[in-house]
Amino acid sequence: MSGGDGGRTQRDGRDRGDRGGRGGRGDAGGAAERISPARLVAFEVLAAVREDEAYANLLLPARIRRARLDRADAAFATELTYGTLRMQGYYDEVIALAAGRPTTAVDPAVLDVLRLGVHQLLATRVPTHAAVYEQVALARRVAPKAAGFANAVLRTVSRSSAETWRDLVAEGAKGEDELLARLESHPKWIVRALRTALQREERADELPDLLAADNASPRVNLAVLPGLGADTASVAGFEPDAFSPIGAVADDPIAVSESSAGRIRVQDEGSQLAALALTRARPVVPGERWLDLCAGPGGKTAVLAAEALGAGALVVANEMVPARAELVRKALAGVPAPVEVHVGDGRGIDAGALGAPGGFDRILLDAPCTGLGALRRRPEARWRKAPADVAELTKLQGELFDAAVRALAPGGILAYVTCSPHTGETHGTLTAALERWRGRVEQLDTHAVVQALSRHPLDLAGDPETVQLWPHRHGTDAMFIALVQRADADADDVAEAADADR
Repeated sequence: MSGGDGGRTQRDGRDRGDRGGRGGRGDAGGAAERISPARLVAFEVLAAVREDEAYANLLLPARIRRARLDRADAAFATELTYGTLRMQGYYDEVIALAAGRPTTAVDPAVLDVLRLGVHQLLATRVPTHAAVYEQVALARRVAPKAAGFANAVLRTVSRSSAETWRDLVAEGAKGEDELLARLESHPKWIVRALRTALQREERADELPDLLAADNASPRVNLAVLPGLGADTASVAGFEPDAFSPIGAVADDPIAVSESSAGRIRVQDEGSQLAALALTRARPVVPGERWLDLCAGPGGKTAVLAAEALGAGALVVANEMVPARAELVRKALAGVPAPVEVHVGDGRGIDAGALGAPGGFDRILLDAPCTGLGALRRRPEARWRKAPADVAELTKLQGELFDAAVRALAPGGILAYVTCSPHTGETHGTLTAALERWRGRVEQLDTHAVVQALSRHPLDLAGDPETVQLWPHRHGTDAMFIALVQRADADADDVAEAADADR
């Protein structure tokens, strides 16, 4: 179950998921108040995200299955979970005003209850009495002494319109970035980072649209792996994507993916374009060897493997974390190609040990990053990351970039990709690496490559050597793509040849 699917269902009729609220308090003998299963699932996921740093997109489907929610309640639980996580910062501002105290003074579990309640009151069509009653009942179950407090806060929120609360939250904001941070529920440092990235393209005026796109339920996108004979003729509502030549949407994308034996899978259109930029940068010579350096969880690896199968290339996947390496193997189950999955630190990759003694012809480096480009899909990431994380990640990205270049064959192509538009992780990492490898690598016209493979022209800005995709402009995650080619014979090769002659 995805955030996008749940959001669409709830916009069509959010009261459909509110059946638990009509169940009443139980019998006159004081039985426990009934709380709708959808609300319980949403609360459990929020608690796990807060306490255990769980990922909502991984945990929520499992909790929905465990609770055996029907389609309507599953959609309601999804809307509650993702909607609350996306707007958590804004809801905390509202709660602080309604409670007359900072949210840091509220018990964390009770705060989760209040956040869910405020989301229902201000962003859904759930009846006010149902939202207040059930959230108070949940507060009574979580922290009995806080039920009166929760009731008072939610009733205070319910007495004013959503527009009035936005005006109240906006009061006192110092500067445009703080105003946007409050109203669009992003940490201020992220607002500033996104503004800087857009300014590089001379598109800073798009910042409000970008922040709004981060808070909207994304559509569920499909990748139809090429050359595997996936039958899409009978798929209900099947429609090709605007940009990715292997991308599509469908009426029931989850069902389509689950019934396709791995040939059709859920994957963001931007991720598809990033993988295809490498495989289609130039014609493939049969026998080429490709490497996915940081492969987990394997979505892009599957695209590489399908492309390689049709072109006569061989693929190796590397992943440092064993559990994620297992996810890569599962992602490759639908591709009849012999892909070796290696477990190891990409910074120490040895091309020869992986069957490419002369180096790999193409390498995908989908580098670990802050994930700021996928906040609409993983909304909790905005509350977990801090500016200090960028410095640590850019160091790692640089080390992986160097390892990738060393593993490239002469003339080989490297695709440096991040799911973050933060300029430190994109142009900062890239520029520093190019300086270290000056004269031995050169940038390619990534604009031209991506435009050539796209079904329709993309509105791209900035340097032609890099591509930055955007949720508000392209409907994709904010993927950054840069293609780099190693020189046919660089200084190291010449020195090695001279030593061999001596």
